[in-house]
Amino acid sequence: ADGELVQYHYGLKDLVTILFYIFIAIILHAVVQEYALDKINRRLHLSKVKHSKFNESGQLVAFHLTSVIWCLYVVVTEGYISNPRSLWENYPHVYLPYQVKFFYLCQLAYWLHALPELYFQKVRKEEIPRQLRCISLYLLHIAGAYLLNLTRLGLILLLLQYLAEFFFHMARLVYFTDENNEKLFNVWAIVFVVTRLFTLTLYILVIGFGLPRVESQTLDPERGNFFSFLFNNILFRMSVLLLVCLFQASVMWRFIHFQLRRWREYWNEQSSRKRAAAPAGTKQQTKLLKRDSGYHENGVVKAENGTSPRTKKLKSP
Repeated sequence: ADGELVQYHYGLKDLVTILFYIFIAIILHAVVQEYALDKINRRLHLSKVKHSKFNESGQLVAFHLTSVIWCLYVVVTEGYISNPRSLWENYPHVYLPYQVKFFYLCQLAYWLHALPELYFQKVRKEEIPRQLRCISLYLLHIAGAYLLNLTRLGLILLLLQYLAEFFFHMARLVYFTDENNEKLFNVWAIVFVVTRLFTLTLYILVIGFGLPRVESQTLDPERGNFFSFLFNNILFRMSVLLLVCLFQASVMWRFIHFQLRRWREYWNEQSSRKRAAAPAGTKQQTKLLKRDSGYHENGVVKAENGTSPRTKKLKSP
């Protein structure tokens, strides 16, 4: 009927939908690789290591850009940004709008498709552990938010994470095309710090103040209530917030360490270029000036007063 709102819940049939969109993601991955990235690689003539990183960043730039636009559209149309209280009000959020459910299923399908792509793309063995760790973390967080009915909070966190990742991989693509251009890395650094601050603030707002005020404070797995009764305990709430702060602090520490190392390498490179650009004749000239205290006349070094710099021997009478 007109005006009827249809909402959805998760179930076993989601696995079939995810499997279907895994094949769609593999096809889209191949299209981006063949018609965009391979053509650019032929012009750049990159090494094998840079070729692999370029392909990885190129695929993730396309995915993150699409996900940021899509996620921003969902959170704006659903009113999650204009009304922050909706992130915890009426928890648990068991029934989902179509676009929210479809977004989560596509996200799970993409990160699951990344597992066979490690074989199809012939990723180097040294890179496989890092990529497996990244894929596992994304799957854990997305599936956790979807199954534990924290989809609204998960959307905002994914939006912040994907925004920072988009600028990072975009900066890598620009760097591979022109190694002297690192300006976009500075933009990524600013975006990364801002998104970390927003992420930490959002955790404190939802966990520290939002979920403890939910009306239903009892464990009810059938209704999807898993957390509100736990956050009613102040010790548990403070422990979770402490873990979140420590995790964000560790992320920021790795980021600061990376930036310091990058700046140190940049200044070392600049100083080496200045030393190489200095004329070689100036060094020889300074050596001659230090060695010769007078001036040359017919090949003989004489002092400034016209006398020989050598000491005269006194003849015996």
